[in-house]
Amino acid sequence: MYAFTAELDLPMDQAIDKLKAALASHKLGVVSEVDVQAIMKAKMNHDIAPYKILGICGPGYARRVIEADPDMGALLPCGCAVYESAPGKTRVALQNPNTVAAVTDKTAALEAMTEARVALEQVIGNLLKP
Repeated sequence: MYAFTAELDLPMDQAIDKLKAALASHKLGVVSEVDVQAIMKAKMNHDIAPYKILGICGPGYARRVIEADPDMGALLPCGCAVYESAPGKTRVALQNPNTVAAVTDKTAALEAMTEARVALEQVIGNLLKP
């Protein structure tokens, strides 16, 4: 499984706010935000439903991964797709750090990614709580 997912009965902006709060409770945060809907319209004159790609990072995890293997910075931050799956409904798909961990044999990086995976699974669990 390359992503942990949650379907929320919230508009996208509210779902992102809830996601940010859940991330913060695990010392994670959004370090980048790409408005794919706006880019598609501006660059291709193509309309899509609201869709954003967020870069999710925990500085402590990132430090350990980069110290174990500086080239692994190319695989950071963890990606997160947030999009309107139906009017008033939002789907969140958080990258499973095991996907990145599969490319290394560095123990410190593997340990950091395992801990990050546990935190992100808890974030998804928090999103699903009312």
